[in-house]
Amino acid sequence: MNIIIAGNGKMGSSLTRQLSSEGYSITVIDSNATVLESIANDYDIMTIQGNCASMDVLLKANVESADLLIAVTNQDETNLLCCVTAHVLNPDLHTIARIRNPDYSEQVYKMHEMFALNMTVNPERQAAKEIESLLKYPGFLRRDTFAKGRVEIVELRIDENSKLCNQPLSSLHSITGCKVLICAVLRGGTAVTPNGNFILQENDRIFVTASIDNISTLLENLGLIRREVKKVLICGGGRISYYLTQKLIKSRMDVTIIEKDFARCEYLSEKLPEATIVHGDASRQSLLDSEGIFSSDAIVSLTGLDEQNMVISMYASTCDVPKVVTKLAHLESSPMLNRLPLGSTVNPMQLCCNTIIRYVRALRNQTGAALSVHTIADNQVEALEFLVDENTKHCGEPLKNLKLKRNVLIASIVYATKTEILSGDSIFQPGDTVIVVTSRQNLINKFNDVFEE
Repeated sequence: MNIIIAGNGKMGSSLTRQLSSEGYSITVIDSNATVLESIANDYDIMTIQGNCASMDVLLKANVESADLLIAVTNQDETNLLCCVTAHVLNPDLHTIARIRNPDYSEQVYKMHEMFALNMTVNPERQAAKEIESLLKYPGFLRRDTFAKGRVEIVELRIDENSKLCNQPLSSLHSITGCKVLICAVLRGGTAVTPNGNFILQENDRIFVTASIDNISTLLENLGLIRREVKKVLICGGGRISYYLTQKLIKSRMDVTIIEKDFARCEYLSEKLPEATIVHGDASRQSLLDSEGIFSSDAIVSLTGLDEQNMVISMYASTCDVPKVVTKLAHLESSPMLNRLPLGSTVNPMQLCCNTIIRYVRALRNQTGAALSVHTIADNQVEALEFLVDENTKHCGEPLKNLKLKRNVLIASIVYATKTEILSGDSIFQPGDTVIVVTSRQNLINKFNDVFEE
């Protein structure tokens, strides 16, 4: 499968790294020769220097024989023109464009056929949706939903006072009072697949699979039920803040945005009249205090600087703010970062990359492709959702009799009338939905790929 990536910024390079590792043929277009030389030294790809919206440049990139074009330059207009031009040269081409400007949202949706777009991605809008979910369920660091909302994988951190600290996984059911499964543990920056003898330790980040019915029981029995989020303090007034505030206002939350650029404050005041817009520097402790950080239910750090977001979130943690969310756009996760009190962390670029990767895999495997793909445990583990069909191997056989590939776990089966966290006697049949958790080193395109034959 031949893929053209237009734009070699953060997102473009991340997509190149992931897709080239999965065996796709990649061509990268960028106007900067230096960045192209750097990425060509790291990966077995083809590079073209030039304007990706130029017909001549696209022809040099062999757009006529390409299967997919992903336009992720820093300019929305360039991405749109690139997709339109490429589609003229190759009407069978699939196209994905990154469109970030809120002013374009409605017209791109209405005119997607005219722009020859199969999909658009918006990192800021996607991040806002993720943060909204975290604020509605403040007991978790992260939530990923499968099977139309019937199964979730939630992330929790083990602190010294946790009921799970220093406990073996074999005691999990008696402690939580419900049937759940810990499918992965992140310890010291490394993801591991635990067994029943695994002892949980302080600072472990655990990823728990549970049916939606057991989520509230899990929170309550672990003592993680917190008050509902009603008052939110947002630091930084960028695009994520704009999208997020729109969502929170609809949920009747009280939102205050602190933004240091006065012109931006005027814009936000006009667009978001129901929110409180404060002109000031959110990194100043005195301003955070005066704007009610101690009485806030949640603080969301969304400035343009990762380091500043980290400082604000760490201060919020010392103020005992119940829910803290930190945007980290550039810093990669590390054992050091994992130990800092940053609450839930959100990476807009990574969220968008995951969406694109899911589309690419589905395009390659039109039959039997994953219904959804989520990366967890600092992108070291994937959780995939598959629909069992008549071509699926081992239907009706107990799981205890199946041999799976190393570091592959079948975490849950969703039947027509119930959801099951698995035992050795569990079986799957055509029509069931199966949740699979695996190391990203395993390339699982179809459900049959999980079996060691």
